[in-house]
Amino acid sequence: MIRHTVAFTLRHDPDSAAEHAFLADGERILTGIPGVLDFAASRQVSPKSDYRFQFAMTFADQAAYDAYNAHPDHVAFVEQRWAVEVAEFEELDFEPLGA
Repeated sequence: MIRHTVAFTLRHDPDSAAEHAFLADGERILTGIPGVLDFAASRQVSPKSDYRFQFAMTFADQAAYDAYNAHPDHVAFVEQRWAVEVAEFEELDFEPLGA
């Protein structure tokens, strides 16, 4: 199992229509890709981080994660939306200890 997470800040004004659209479109597009499990979109509440949001999802194994990364909908989202609308991000991928 792999837990894929990405914390990010958008270029959009907080609580703007563009911010809401990105978050909604991201969830709709990414959850439509086969192999994505347990998707969660979250808002940062701690003052310890400058990132405002997080997308997190689980994959059964490395093959499912690789298929997600190569999927045309993921590639298009990254190229057309993420690269344009995300100001900063940090991606972290985890697997359970002892796996």
